[in-house]
Amino acid sequence: MSRNKKILIAVGIAVLLGAIAYANFAFTRQEGTEVNVETIQKRDLQAIVSASGKIQPRTLVNISADTMGRVTDLRVEEGQRVQKGDFLLQIDPRNLTTAYNQSQASLAASRSTMEQLRVAIDGTKTNLKAARDNFARQQQLWKQGLTTREALEAAENQVKVRESDLASQERQIETQGLRMQQEQAIVENAKLNLSKVRIEAPITGIITRRNIEEGETVVIGTMNNAGTVLLTVADMSVIEAEVEVDETDIPTVQLGQKAKITIDAMPGKSFSGKVTEIGNSPIQATASAASQATNFKVKVTVDGEIPDVRPGFTCTAEITTATRQQAIAVPIQATTVREMIIDKEGNTVRDETNGKKSRRPTPQVQDGDLKPGQERKELEGVFVVRDNKATFVPVKTGIAGEKYFEVLSGTAVGDQVIIGPFSSVRELRDGAPVKIEKPLTGSGSGGSKT
Repeated sequence: MSRNKKILIAVGIAVLLGAIAYANFAFTRQEGTEVNVETIQKRDLQAIVSASGKIQPRTLVNISADTMGRVTDLRVEEGQRVQKGDFLLQIDPRNLTTAYNQSQASLAASRSTMEQLRVAIDGTKTNLKAARDNFARQQQLWKQGLTTREALEAAENQVKVRESDLASQERQIETQGLRMQQEQAIVENAKLNLSKVRIEAPITGIITRRNIEEGETVVIGTMNNAGTVLLTVADMSVIEAEVEVDETDIPTVQLGQKAKITIDAMPGKSFSGKVTEIGNSPIQATASAASQATNFKVKVTVDGEIPDVRPGFTCTAEITTATRQQAIAVPIQATTVREMIIDKEGNTVRDETNGKKSRRPTPQVQDGDLKPGQERKELEGVFVVRDNKATFVPVKTGIAGEKYFEVLSGTAVGDQVIIGPFSSVRELRDGAPVKIEKPLTGSGSGGSKT
């Protein structure tokens, strides 16, 4: 065999091998957009509304002074536990004690005057009886002709004078009785004012704030000027998380729903509770915060006591608004919105040109090209991989979990939905060829935080 012939055979073999390799590569290469997919499974889902706020006791009492004066005795410190009725502080009682003593003395004088009037009226009644008896005798003597008209008329006039004296003294006793009632009211008021200088604990709890020192003068409040808040007593046996819930979430929050509370000052711990109050009116925003979102106050009562908690601690409440057991779920990042053509029965009309390979954008069907009964409508859905193509499937979703949506209709368990990359999901067309990079099955359940 000649040298040239051998060279030709070698070149032919090389060309043949290259053709085989190219054919194999062309056969195995899958054209289309590279995507990540996840297989749909059934999962346990929780819809959770998360809101932040402050820890507050259910019962909080601000103690202010009802009388002005200097604090002469202060028995409590901030953080001290007190029982209902315990002595807390006293305001200088001297002026009020003097007023009370004066009112008592005035009442005693009024009572003495009343006794004198009663003794006097008894004498007047006796005199009146004697005058009437004398007049009766004069009448008998006049009938017998044994007395003069002047004596009879004098006896009659004496009766009228005694009756007038009795009526006058009765009115004096009545007036004195009213005066005694007034004096008694003054005594009661002075006694009440004197009792206000001694302040006792209205509830059992902890002194969470003390704004006064012994020797300082307290000021009582008026309509336009708030008085001095001396002490704050909080009953920490029942505490609440007062959180602000966004207006978009408030319709899903209901009384009695369970919640998990975490406190920033107590990392690593969580506490259970339930919703006990939902505000009907939005929280009033200040002028500087007028552009902020509208929030509503929600109170979550914590189960049990928390020994180390203090009013005002920052907290977060995660309220479980809905749960689903073994629901068909799709990843949240898989959902998207596309404008589709819908026929009069509500079925999706596929564009036959979308699946064809073309380097130029596929022209959109114009409204004038729609058939009778068809319309364009934006639908929420997912892209499902079928026959190496991205098929847009409209879905009806239920509750939203932390990572997954509940699917009420549209997809089934085992479907492979496209979850990324984000740019691919955003730009995919219905029927576009795709190439799967790595299928994902997902794991765990999907709680929700909104």
